[in-house]
Amino acid sequence: MAAQKSIFITGGASGIGRAIAQHFGAKGWLVGIADRNTLGLEETKALLPEGLCHTYVFDVTDREGWDKALGEFAALNDGKIDVVANNAGLPAGGAIDEVTYEELDLLIDVNLRGVFYGAKAAYPYLKAAAPGSCLLNTASAAAIHGMANQSVYGATKAGVRSLTESLDAEWREFGIKSRSLMPSFIDTPLLQVPPNRSRNTPIREAVVAAGLEFTPVEVVAQAAWDAVHGEKTHILVGKTARKLARVAKWMPWLLKKRAATLKNAHNKSEGR
Repeated sequence: MAAQKSIFITGGASGIGRAIAQHFGAKGWLVGIADRNTLGLEETKALLPEGLCHTYVFDVTDREGWDKALGEFAALNDGKIDVVANNAGLPAGGAIDEVTYEELDLLIDVNLRGVFYGAKAAYPYLKAAAPGSCLLNTASAAAIHGMANQSVYGATKAGVRSLTESLDAEWREFGIKSRSLMPSFIDTPLLQVPPNRSRNTPIREAVVAAGLEFTPVEVVAQAAWDAVHGEKTHILVGKTARKLARVAKWMPWLLKKRAATLKNAHNKSEGR
């Protein structure tokens, strides 16, 4: 009888993390979900088959929190974790002069430093589960090409993309994969907030005004499954992400038009 597979997911209280947990849980995987949102974690747990889901409350910028949670979860499955999904992240936007230093530091801490912490903490458990284990990082289509009003966010996600490529090379000899998901706009609770403190309009309203596509979280969850079991380092998720990649490769000048559309939508929604 094959050993039970396991996946540990940060940002599991809602959105992409919840969808990934449901997808893998439905296939019989042991699921660990982590977040700062205790209520959201319990809501996610209730959606999974009984006995398969375990919750952990910590911040991804807390190194000790990572070690404690992964250690406890791995102990449930002979010290192994087959997949660690570095999914927790924050959305933010706006011109660089609008973003406060506090917002800038927080975005870099959560979206980049937290991902590095997760990778380092996950390594011994992924190695124990190899070959075939996987570090799955949630990057973004924003990592494909720099865009107006996304300087900090895009830079953090470009860093995640680069980290993914580096670890895929470093860990190949141990049978560990490193993969990234690169979705465009996903309709999750994170889009219900303004891009920064100087704005009042939720990110979602600007995306709608710009006529851009939302990708369902279920599509991202399926992409996560495909990434873990496939050979592509980066998985583009949704029509917008795939189109952006093609344009960046063949017609990068058209990206200025797309950037202007989104920037104008943000400004119009704020009456600027």
